[in-house]
Amino acid sequence: MALRIRPALGIVAGLALGLLAGTAQADVKLGALFPFSGELALLGDESWRGVELAAEEFNAKGGINGEKVQFLRGDAVDNNQAIAEARRLISVEEVKAIFGTYSSSRSQVASQVAELAGIPYFELGAVSDDITGRGFQYLFRTNPTAKAMAVRTVELITDVIAPRLEVEPSALKIAIIHEDSLYGTTVAGFQNEFGAKANLNIVETLAYPASTVDLSSTILRLQQNEIDVVLQTSYQNDSVLFFRQAHEAGFKPKAVIGGGGGYSLVDTAQAVGTEIIDGAFNADVTQYAVNPAAAPGIEDFVAAYQEKYGSAPRSGHSLLHYTGAKVLLEALAKAESLEPDAIVAAVKAIDIPAGGTPEGWGVKFGEDGQNERATMMGMQWQDGKLVTVWPPEAAVAEVRLTKSE
Repeated sequence: MALRIRPALGIVAGLALGLLAGTAQADVKLGALFPFSGELALLGDESWRGVELAAEEFNAKGGINGEKVQFLRGDAVDNNQAIAEARRLISVEEVKAIFGTYSSSRSQVASQVAELAGIPYFELGAVSDDITGRGFQYLFRTNPTAKAMAVRTVELITDVIAPRLEVEPSALKIAIIHEDSLYGTTVAGFQNEFGAKANLNIVETLAYPASTVDLSSTILRLQQNEIDVVLQTSYQNDSVLFFRQAHEAGFKPKAVIGGGGGYSLVDTAQAVGTEIIDGAFNADVTQYAVNPAAAPGIEDFVAAYQEKYGSAPRSGHSLLHYTGAKVLLEALAKAESLEPDAIVAAVKAIDIPAGGTPEGWGVKFGEDGQNERATMMGMQWQDGKLVTVWPPEAAVAEVRLTKSE
């Protein structure tokens, strides 16, 4: 009798194990490709936190037909690793889509891997316009681009800085300096284009490696040309380097305008010193000192972030990636299936009006996969805090500038 019971028990145990395995496999696997190590790790991790919060919120509300989404991380420490990790996530982990990537150069190469494999790739933070300029079928970007950043930068000069200095915009001598990857190069190119259209006097455009440890020659050149306004597109290390060496050299332009990156980080202000970075402008995605009426849901996000991570957000990158991931996860839940073409159809159907997200913009994808309703804000560092000063409906502080003598 005992011999007959054992096989039955074995069958029951096997069925139980099978059910458990089926439950574990029921999660919808998605890729999260960010620079988790290397020089961009801080911004990569802050971006990931936004995706993580969006996933937890989404799963708490039921996920996709009762199945939770599971994000599998890939470390895009450099371009080669971004390619390798995209391939691993697709072929080994069999993810349904990849979310990323913050870095334009990493996104450029990894999204090509996904396109060739026929897997949706969702860019939530990289700004280079070239990313969505290649006619890809499975690529979508929620965030604003380098073009939007350049437009806001030029607007800060013509509509904010020049009037407060009581000079014509064309009277200001402007220099563009930028790190030389796809990110900095693209932004600088559009700044030159839109600056010329606004009749700005752009004296210099100077590129340098993001890994540089010395910007003294660049700063000397700016001093020699008596530059009034510096536009810098940079990551954290080169942002810190510029402010420190400019301070040491006694270089004090009338205004400095950053293009996202390091200019958005609390860590940058702390490393530089709030008294040094005070007054610097930033054209970037939405940060946290903003009129909540212009960014509905931002206060709930900040509360959720503080509860999970025990501190305030380190930059607006987490909010940016949270917003994009939330919108896209909701689209996945509405898709007829999780086959690539069904996902694409669901994403193309997204129609959120301007002002409908915590970023303050809406979502509607054009034929190229770019969100046509994504915009940027104008901000300024004041008393150790990055506050929104432009446009007026989003502002929470007045611009601080000393009138030109």
